[in-house]
Amino acid sequence: MKTTNNLQNKSTEDLINLVALLEQKIEQQSSYIKQLHEELQLAKLRHYGRKSEKDLGGAVQLGLFDEAITPDNVDEIEEAEVNIIVPAHNRKKVGRKPLPENLPRVQQIHDIAEEDKICHCGCTLSKIGQDKTEQLDIIPAKVQVIEHIKLKYACKSCGENIITAKTPKQPIPGSIASSGLLAYTLTAKFKDHLPLYRQESIFKRMGVDIARNTLSHWVIKSGELLLPLYKLLQDNIINYDIAFADETRLQVLKEENKDPTTKSYMWCFIGGSPEKRSILYRYDPGRAHTVIEDTLEDFTGYLHCDGYGCYDTYAVDHNVLLVACWAHARRKFVEITKAVKSKGLAHKFVKLIGKLYTVETKCRNNNFTPEQIKQTRQEQAKPEIEKILSLLQDSANKILPKSALGKAIQYCLNQWPKLIKYLDDGRLDIDNNRTERAIKPFVIGRKNWMFSNSVAGAKAGEIIYSLIETCAAHQVEPYAYLRAVLANITAADTLEKLEELTPYNISKELLSY
Repeated sequence: MKTTNNLQNKSTEDLINLVALLEQKIEQQSSYIKQLHEELQLAKLRHYGRKSEKDLGGAVQLGLFDEAITPDNVDEIEEAEVNIIVPAHNRKKVGRKPLPENLPRVQQIHDIAEEDKICHCGCTLSKIGQDKTEQLDIIPAKVQVIEHIKLKYACKSCGENIITAKTPKQPIPGSIASSGLLAYTLTAKFKDHLPLYRQESIFKRMGVDIARNTLSHWVIKSGELLLPLYKLLQDNIINYDIAFADETRLQVLKEENKDPTTKSYMWCFIGGSPEKRSILYRYDPGRAHTVIEDTLEDFTGYLHCDGYGCYDTYAVDHNVLLVACWAHARRKFVEITKAVKSKGLAHKFVKLIGKLYTVETKCRNNNFTPEQIKQTRQEQAKPEIEKILSLLQDSANKILPKSALGKAIQYCLNQWPKLIKYLDDGRLDIDNNRTERAIKPFVIGRKNWMFSNSVAGAKAGEIIYSLIETCAAHQVEPYAYLRAVLANITAADTLEKLEELTPYNISKELLSY
């Protein structure tokens, strides 16, 4: 009764204002519920869905993502899909690949019995040819002991002059580990992702008892020994005007003034001319711009990176131009298309960005020079980029800013000057995928060994990962490289000799050591 009386006492205008206020509240709450539902669906897709960014052609329905689908843009979406050029399909040749010619061959001759060499007419059969097939065999790792025998000489006349031969300087003095064993351990951990406790059990099966602490000591000492080569890779990146950067998390258990559960980071930098491209890992407990400053030092030029704010802070104080990643921009729209059945605005952005990559594929397949790449981008990619910008600006005020689609659009607009920077130089990449590919082996390894026990182990890891991944960039077999370098680096007492041991300079003669 009291509520009824209160309503009767209110004027019609007050009631209209109250209804409007309630409707506004309902709309806000409804929008918030939709946003939470959207975030829940995306979280499920990230956790359980496919990681591939290929067009899936439709998935589950998610209402909020379809808000940009209107009769006005359906024709534009269909036109964008029609204009996508699909390259001709080339069938791969079926059948077994031939075995490498450089592998050693062991012949097994199969002959028929002597009595079968007599023809039914009484004559002896003559050999007219042979059929050859190949079968791959493997010999398990062979463990051997190298005995260093130092011969002694003396003068029997006076008995005073005694000379003993010297052994070559070893990678780790006083250790039982040869350069081959160290290379084997490092390759197994940092290339094949075998944690040291697994290697310990493998050595036991071979009949050799090597404690995990000993293996860890070898890793750390090897990192210290290889540090000069790491510095050369760093100098090579600094002295070129195009670089790439990315980072990923790393947990270090024993770190001073830091809880074992907190995150540290492994950074990855790439640079140097294509024929001397270097990949450099850098461990640091933080994710601040000072890490970039300490690593790149006096670097000037272009830096490929993602949208993380520390790169902007770094670029402000240095003569560095940031090049944003179109793959990151595209990925935000791809996540939406995975959750949408009907095609809408997110699909159109994916298609338009796909046209930019079609231009890149054309340049790569035709081996264009940097000048030709720049010209092709200006003629073919720039018009598509202008379409993307126009669509972003038109859509920005129509989409809820806190929705996934709104965030994707705003990300592109915020990064726009950096996204179009790759048009200025044909040597630049359209994205930062080069660094993501380089940092992936570390991420795969982290899933196996999960964490670093100490800062010293993380520091050794940054050095060894850098050399191994630089080897991969130059098609150098990592075990052969590490074995050769560890056997020769103690004698490399000049800068020139150290330069000869870098992955892009090392000779085939040393690799066959």
